[in-house]
Amino acid sequence: MATVFPFSAIVGQDEMKLALLIAAVDQKVGGVLAFGDRGAGKSTAVRALAALLPKMKTVVGCRYNCDPDQPERYCEECKEKVKHGKVKTAQVPVPVVDLPLGATEDRVVGALDLERALAKGEKAFEPGLLARAHRGFLYIDEANLLEDHLVDLLLDVAASGENVVEREGLSIRHPARFVLVGTGNPEEGELRPQLLDRFGMSVEVKTPDTLPERIEVVRRRDAFENDPAAFVADWSKEEAKLRRKISQAKERLPDVTVSDAALERAAKLCMTLGTDGLRGELTLMRAARALAALEHDKTVTDDHLKRIAPSALRHRLRRNPLDDAGSSVRVDRALAEIFG
Repeated sequence: MATVFPFSAIVGQDEMKLALLIAAVDQKVGGVLAFGDRGAGKSTAVRALAALLPKMKTVVGCRYNCDPDQPERYCEECKEKVKHGKVKTAQVPVPVVDLPLGATEDRVVGALDLERALAKGEKAFEPGLLARAHRGFLYIDEANLLEDHLVDLLLDVAASGENVVEREGLSIRHPARFVLVGTGNPEEGELRPQLLDRFGMSVEVKTPDTLPERIEVVRRRDAFENDPAAFVADWSKEEAKLRRKISQAKERLPDVTVSDAALERAAKLCMTLGTDGLRGELTLMRAARALAALEHDKTVTDDHLKRIAPSALRHRLRRNPLDDAGSSVRVDRALAEIFG
């Protein structure tokens, strides 16, 4: 297994790192889209997060990473194990699965062995990438270049939390709840609005524009490439500290409260910006709550809402032909109007 650059060693890109940590604390936030300059650390951050995440509990031998604590969501195979009293559990790494741009539909959703089904009457199913990503993260590099038929598949599964494969009268279904993480360069094309709306947060990634920051990025990357093992060892304490922080935030999350005043502020902000639907408010509330949990706060404050609002709302704005300001500028103006 290739050595991964440590998450805590990434220089700058604070908005992207915070969004990824929030998605790790509460998967209900809905994933992260990182758009920006090439070579600015987007893919590095996603792969670093995969190595950082605390392990999760799963049913031993389950091809879909079923959660032992949620038997009502077991796949068919695990339900059979329950009947025979053979359910064992283990701690495994949280899956972070790459979705290649050229992937076939069968590779993504899984494939049914029709020959075996017709000859022996058995449902032989080879799980795809969606099965592997269940309870974890599905990573799409260059998400704006993903083929339309794969986008449609992802939208269907993301909406239902279940993958259904039907071939020649045979049908297989299994749970597929995952967090979408996408990266891309806006110069290479825009993302389809339907898929864009499925990302909880959208962050802008820019090349560092200060001399000390650029020098430190090059220094750390060079040190890592010269001796990956030694570099990772040097950052192991910081990684362990961050891993504990994520675990503790997940434990605190259910106890973090959101006051009516905070909900009113979030709703006013979304109304001022004219966001479609109510997904903006929901995402803003969930992300602010996860941020509060990360920072040991017991309730969501205006500060949490202000800090996370650009990431949660900038990709949900309608185009305004009378206002040529960028989406981030529009969010900042609305924040100033609502929060003063």
